[in-house]
Amino acid sequence: MGSVAEKQAGIVAIRSYLPEGVVDNQVLAASLQGWTAEQIHAKTGILTRHWATEDECASDLAVKAAQRLFAGHLCNPEDIDILMVCTQSPDYLLPATACLVHGRLGLRTECLAFDFNLGCAGYVYGLAIAKSLLERGLGSRALLITADTYSKFLDTGDRNATLFGDAAAASLIACGEGADGGAPGIGPFVFGTDGSGATDLMAPGSACRRMAADGSSTAKFFMDGPKVLAFTLRRVPEAVEALLSRAGLTLHDVDLFVMHQANRFILDNLQRKLGIPREKFTIAMEQTGNTVSSSIPLALEAEAAQGRLRPGSRVMLVGFGVGYSWAACLVTWR
Repeated sequence: MGSVAEKQAGIVAIRSYLPEGVVDNQVLAASLQGWTAEQIHAKTGILTRHWATEDECASDLAVKAAQRLFAGHLCNPEDIDILMVCTQSPDYLLPATACLVHGRLGLRTECLAFDFNLGCAGYVYGLAIAKSLLERGLGSRALLITADTYSKFLDTGDRNATLFGDAAAASLIACGEGADGGAPGIGPFVFGTDGSGATDLMAPGSACRRMAADGSSTAKFFMDGPKVLAFTLRRVPEAVEALLSRAGLTLHDVDLFVMHQANRFILDNLQRKLGIPREKFTIAMEQTGNTVSSSIPLALEAEAAQGRLRPGSRVMLVGFGVGYSWAACLVTWR
């Protein structure tokens, strides 16, 4: 496998999956007094979002995203050494969704597989975990899957329901040679957590603390929008500046900024506050909504398809939200 110094992890490919069910603004406006379809688009930047069916869960979306990745013939199921599933809407509290996905994909029994529960910062956290495991010789290929079905927590009479879409994304992370070999790199990273804001974005009753009397889940999504906005506009610029300082770079040295696709209002404010040129700032959620942990990989996949990501492109990824948690990293595109 080579020494640690020779190994460098990079993103090889990303493939996503969106449920077939499409919910447009007209449908949601019918349940929202005083809000028209046009107003929803103006306030959120979202026209449509995909919602899973009643019997469609995170593992189903995860498997379909991974199958699309394997169909590209960049690797086979038996090549995967590490499977990581980031989800806040698991099929069950136990077993881990990663174990369900592992079985359905037919991965090797020697494969390390686990879940981790993070929302909008989850993809960047996942890249850090994959990089650490791979570069320490615990495998050569990691499959990082993000999958969330927030629609199951939403009340269509709540305006927050207009923001979220369901999705999964499968990213192949692999190790190659070091800088001399021209391999793409991931890092450096910055992270942050402020648990005092945990109750500002929450699905109460989604696990053990507030179950119904019969032991069933009574999950309903809650978000304090003004507090979340204040958190975002404070912490994200700090994270961007800290990452640039750690990397010894300026804004001009970064080719593309891909942030969590929360909503158009937040993204527009972040772009202006940071002074990032519009052509370097990704907004890619009009047809998908806020897909939580999958929003960054979906945006990367879209940018690559449009030719805005080229070999050697330096990309900054920034995730932020539920927790409160946030994370940022640099990626050199292969």
